[in-house]
Amino acid sequence: MSGTPDPAGAGLAGRIAGHARRTPDAVALLDAHGTLTYAELAQRIATTASGLRAAGMSAGDTVLFAVRPGRDALVLGLAVMAVGAVVVVADPGAGAELDAARGRLVTERLAAPRWLAAESWLCALSARKAGRTLLRRLGLNLPALSDPTLRLLHTGPRLPGLPPDALSAASLAHTEPEPEPAGAPDRPALVVFTSGTTARPRAVVHSQATLLAGADLLGEGLGLPAAPGPVVVHSEQLMIAFAFLAAGATWSVAPLPVRPKRFLRDLRRRRASHTFGTPAALARLLATGRLPDTLGTVLLGAAPVPPPILRRLRNALPSARIAVVYGATEMLPIAVTEADEKLDHAPHGDLAGHPLPGVTARLNEEGELLLRGAHLAIGYLGDGPIGELNTGDRARIDAEGRIVLLGRTKDMLIRGSFNLYPGLYEPAVAALPGIAEAVIVGVPDPLTADEAVVLAVRPDGSVPEPELLRSLQRELPRTIDHAALPDRILCLPAIPRRGRTEKPDREQLRVLVAKEAW
Repeated sequence: MSGTPDPAGAGLAGRIAGHARRTPDAVALLDAHGTLTYAELAQRIATTASGLRAAGMSAGDTVLFAVRPGRDALVLGLAVMAVGAVVVVADPGAGAELDAARGRLVTERLAAPRWLAAESWLCALSARKAGRTLLRRLGLNLPALSDPTLRLLHTGPRLPGLPPDALSAASLAHTEPEPEPAGAPDRPALVVFTSGTTARPRAVVHSQATLLAGADLLGEGLGLPAAPGPVVVHSEQLMIAFAFLAAGATWSVAPLPVRPKRFLRDLRRRRASHTFGTPAALARLLATGRLPDTLGTVLLGAAPVPPPILRRLRNALPSARIAVVYGATEMLPIAVTEADEKLDHAPHGDLAGHPLPGVTARLNEEGELLLRGAHLAIGYLGDGPIGELNTGDRARIDAEGRIVLLGRTKDMLIRGSFNLYPGLYEPAVAALPGIAEAVIVGVPDPLTADEAVVLAVRPDGSVPEPELLRSLQRELPRTIDHAALPDRILCLPAIPRRGRTEKPDREQLRVLVAKEAW
């Protein structure tokens, strides 16, 4: 394998190519279709990159990317970055309002996408009016396939509705690989979106260098071996897979949508040694069945993590390592802490742990956590470089230098992997008949480890309360995104307010609805 092309020496593709030269037969990826060795994975990335260049893709091109995590996304995404093009991640399920805001941000601040990389079934749906309506409800608004300036690159079989010149990603993988100069590691490579803790989305720009630095730091924080070994991580998270592939481990792909029974079955069949999930996802696993004894490490990604979930995991896997990864879209990871430490510290705040090597942490005057590190994203799209990350988390740094989280500074709610921004939905709800005011808040649900979403409304008196509640249950699915639908609706005679501006007092409202919601 000494001749295996290295399409991006400083990036993850280059790291994979290095593993392929040293241990070509080590398994890199395991999914429902079988396995890919490191030699096979490196070859597919290199040949796909050559095929993209031959098809006209150039450094600096923008590629809107709508491919679910898996072997296709891994190969195609790394090949695009190896060419020097920029992957802009489309996020199905983000919600129509947020998707529209993100779309405006890209078109205003980045060259319009020249390429659309998408699964063929998504493209076939978007070619029909009813399909486009469904996709918009799911929060995915793909560009018009009839746009002559846009080239479609699809995964999966060719389906009716795809443009005649659409390229198959699978066909590109058979291109003859050509040696290419290593890509510039510090140029933009990946754009992912987050609103942090506000209702205004931001586009986070990573380079290949920051992605690989973050992958290496996470691998170091988790104690992964520096060369291919018997480590198998079962997860649907591509960013987590990056860290394990950088270390030479095996990514066991959990297909989307994640279903607990299937997830548990694959954990057992593939003899996974590691897994990663949110507290809510792991709570669903625990409720579904017994976790296999092969699991030596369970990783949780969230803040805060309710102590009951950690205790349940500890009881289910007494010999396993249970650790919580604290990070942000702009900077993953920041700290890793053990479950037992978090449980011991629970009465005094949510312990995130010591900043990982190379991470510098400080607090501003308002107590917000600010961070620096080599894996910090290179900037926000259109806003210049990020010198220091404002996390939006209130925190303190204890006498041992550990980060202790005290809560989010703003109002964002987290439901599983969905970030819910109340300000995007409250005006639409308040405009419905019979409602004078609507406020959305989150209440911790100790059973699911998720935030239960409560919609508090102040009726205008024109409709009897029972009839109003029935009307809301009927109208809300037509009015707001499915992922933003409340778990509970409460009618209140008044919404608590604060300050001279008389804005809703969300903290007081949370206390009030917590007494009523359950």
